[in-house]
Amino acid sequence: MKKEFPVKLLGAARIPSPLPLSCDSIQEEFQFVNDDSRILHDVAIRSSGKGQKHFSFEQAGPRSHSYFDASKVRAGIVTCGGLCPGINNVIRTIVMQLHHNYGVHRIHGFRYGFQGFIPSYQHEIVDLKPANVQNIHNLGGSILSSSRGPQDPVEMVDCLERNNIRILYCIGGDGTLCGAHAIAEEVGRRKENISIIGIPKTIDNDIPYCVKTFGFETAFSKAVESVQAAHSEAYGYNYGVVIIKLMGRNSGFIAANTSLACPDVNFVLIPEVPFTLEGEKGVLRSLERGFEAKKDLGRHPHSVIVVAEGAGQDLMGNTGKDLDASGNVRFRDIGYFLKEKIQDYFKDRLPVNIKLIEPSYMIRSLPANPHDAIFCYYLADHAVHAGMAGKTDMMVGYWNGHFTHVPLETVIQEEKRINPHGEFWRQVLFSTGQPGDMYSPQN
Repeated sequence: MKKEFPVKLLGAARIPSPLPLSCDSIQEEFQFVNDDSRILHDVAIRSSGKGQKHFSFEQAGPRSHSYFDASKVRAGIVTCGGLCPGINNVIRTIVMQLHHNYGVHRIHGFRYGFQGFIPSYQHEIVDLKPANVQNIHNLGGSILSSSRGPQDPVEMVDCLERNNIRILYCIGGDGTLCGAHAIAEEVGRRKENISIIGIPKTIDNDIPYCVKTFGFETAFSKAVESVQAAHSEAYGYNYGVVIIKLMGRNSGFIAANTSLACPDVNFVLIPEVPFTLEGEKGVLRSLERGFEAKKDLGRHPHSVIVVAEGAGQDLMGNTGKDLDASGNVRFRDIGYFLKEKIQDYFKDRLPVNIKLIEPSYMIRSLPANPHDAIFCYYLADHAVHAGMAGKTDMMVGYWNGHFTHVPLETVIQEEKRINPHGEFWRQVLFSTGQPGDMYSPQN
């Protein structure tokens, strides 16, 4: 059952905003946004939906009044989890917006993720000013560095109180947003007035209530280059096969989008759609039939396979009990596994030449491309407005063409995955031409 997505407030915002906007401007784009402005969750109208309640999100944007006094408030920024194109763009925009548009001059960066809040790690807290962030958008990675794994929210809030931090911007994926929610809950237990704002960051694009996350487009755009190179490599050999393993622990958005953007791909294997290797409908026999079909048409037999890192774990006997520092399942190497299985299958059949490419760690450390850079700016800009208005325990989302406020409690309860029965996956199957019957989509 969908909710109304209520966003928490620290209290009434009574300080007039310093932004040069108006509540009654004729130009809509120069208006403040009212808390009553909503973005519908569902825009499709169903004939059977008469009398159905339409759920909606609070629209993001600058408010006419601030909760925090810019001359007194201190803000903090932390980046957690894996690297992703655009992190530095977000940091830069937060600092620039707070400093120049709101007049907040005390902004601090916590080093190495949530470890930066824990005294025993002895990580330095750095001052962030326009002068030392003005060029960081040209760099990949994060100037604050990162780490994985949860930390004690009691110690983290102690750190916020010691440093008089009143707004904390948490840039990260599902684990980071869970941590941000835990911080917000501890703040609430203490009845402190500290705003916790999440900014969704993951190249896997698996954050719910956010159509896309920053860095995703840069990542799969670079992955397309890998596929193009892989296709040339596969085509260069008789029965050439190239496997490209891309990121995607529980979702296959990078693999699927890369394959849709580059029709040289013959097979896409993703976590959401279980597949089999053996038998007449398995991947191995399907690969062999693909070779036969190309030979019959007088074409050069070769194949390009794109696989997400979390695909096929059941085939390798992964029980999911081995966890990393963030509590995520340690995945076995599906790329190497596929390579070995294909070699064994064709050993006495065809002279296949197999190569494995893993560009994942290269594509996640790049600077953001222009489109992602703009998206980073918008996310960070709306995060600043939300924090100054006293919103808390929320994430800035992007839904139906608008930026929104989404409660963290709602975000962390769900996972965004490719629908194996949906239009997007159907288009991927059509693009690759891979047989749909080698899959058994989960219900």
